[in-house]
Amino acid sequence: MPKQTFINGKIFVGDTEDHFVNSMVVEDGTVKRIGDNLPNEGEVIDLQGQTVLPGLIDCHTHPKYIADALHGVACTPPNVNSIEEMQEALRNSPAYGQGEDVWIEGGGFDETKLAEHRSPNRDDLDAVSTTQPIFIYRSDCHSSVGNSKALELAGIDENTPDPVGGKIERFADGRPTGFMREVAASQLLIRAKSAQSYENDVANMVNSSEHYLKEGIVAIGEMMGRMKPYTSLKLYQDAVKQGFGPKASIYYVFDEIDPQVGLQPSGDEKLRVAGIKVFMDGSISGETAYNTDPYPSGKMGVSLTSVEKLERAVKMARDNKLQLAVHAMGDKAIQTVIDVTKDMKPWLITMPSVRIEHASLMTDSMFAEIANSKMNYALVTQPIFFFAEDESYRHYLSPAQFKLAYRVKTMLNSQAMLGLSSDAPCTPWAEPDSPFYSIYAAVTRKAANDDIVNAEEAITVPQAILGYTRDGAKIGGFDDNGTLEVGKAADFVILNDDIFTVAHSELKNIHVNETWLAGQRATFNA
Repeated sequence: MPKQTFINGKIFVGDTEDHFVNSMVVEDGTVKRIGDNLPNEGEVIDLQGQTVLPGLIDCHTHPKYIADALHGVACTPPNVNSIEEMQEALRNSPAYGQGEDVWIEGGGFDETKLAEHRSPNRDDLDAVSTTQPIFIYRSDCHSSVGNSKALELAGIDENTPDPVGGKIERFADGRPTGFMREVAASQLLIRAKSAQSYENDVANMVNSSEHYLKEGIVAIGEMMGRMKPYTSLKLYQDAVKQGFGPKASIYYVFDEIDPQVGLQPSGDEKLRVAGIKVFMDGSISGETAYNTDPYPSGKMGVSLTSVEKLERAVKMARDNKLQLAVHAMGDKAIQTVIDVTKDMKPWLITMPSVRIEHASLMTDSMFAEIANSKMNYALVTQPIFFFAEDESYRHYLSPAQFKLAYRVKTMLNSQAMLGLSSDAPCTPWAEPDSPFYSIYAAVTRKAANDDIVNAEEAITVPQAILGYTRDGAKIGGFDDNGTLEVGKAADFVILNDDIFTVAHSELKNIHVNETWLAGQRATFNA
């Protein structure tokens, strides 16, 4: 590969908050030199003053779900505000009328935002089709709804027992409503869908590559690695062979790992098995996050993993030198993770051994415990949540609880490493994994409805960018990415505007003009 010299740019190196240069030499896909006014070598590319960032990293997302959602129906505001509008949107799906083997898919609904103030059920979806299976994710990607055909294919009827950690909601007569509460229940439908269409799943993953590159995302953390009906590693391997571009780290759901076989790290910088995923609780908008205090309805949330089970997951991660990534949103769930791990010696040195995913409600005492613990933690949080779901958080949390929500600045100043991410598509927003909406939310603390969410927890633009670059790479184990230092991959993005100087109100409107992977410009439709 010939040398390239990029000149006249505003290049954010990314090793600190304020390190900028104007030129960079790339050779064989890596950064050879970086600095100001470097001598030209090889092809000269004039950046004409444009702003360059290291390639962005979404270290907590759900690419398989994104791949499905991209060819499905967005059941989110502003276009879908009622079950009736959802039905119409599903009828307009490209999958509609394509045959009994073709699933109609959608996602993103939040019953609190629907005019009926309830979730859709199988009868609502049967009004769209009884011959094609229909599957719709709730906004939290924990719960879902299927029509009668989907339930039939999954073998779910009035006699089907609730899976451990999940619930099949039922009408008064015992008939399943189609609403599958929490991940364990949703998986019953997902397995039926995936078992029927592996080739489609691979094709959808390949097609999603352009989506990530348009967002400037060059590396992703797959936080819902599956063993059934096929392994996520196989899905990614086949997708990479057919052109899937971003690097990926896979975290397998602990419940699906055979304890007799275990799980070992494997792969390379492009694609690797990185860790184990454990669910401690559900979501705040679903009233299933596990909190110390009850919700206004009296519900207490759900505890999905016992202390004993968490300890088994920790042991497997430690014995196999894998990261442990723990979904914990409620304060009681987060406290349990800290209690179990704080006195343990870290088993990974170059990256955090324990990742607390979401870390939605954290108290001062938790940060103090982290500061005094032996363990090396990462807090991987999602500003897009309070941006898109402010109404739900205001409704379901007490004022005292709300003050604990997404304390990004306190996380940044803590002894844990902070990563920003999307958890896409698990939030009711049309662009759930846009890094720039998350950066906007982290910097302004302003929600989509213009509510200000704990303004004292705002961080600066460079700090937010580091959460998507340098620190996201460290947390996710993407050693070749995160900064544009010499020897790192020449993975970078060129922005349409200067993210460091635009008005903060304009941060959400920033977008990527070009994404470069290993010194080659990726092609995508603007």
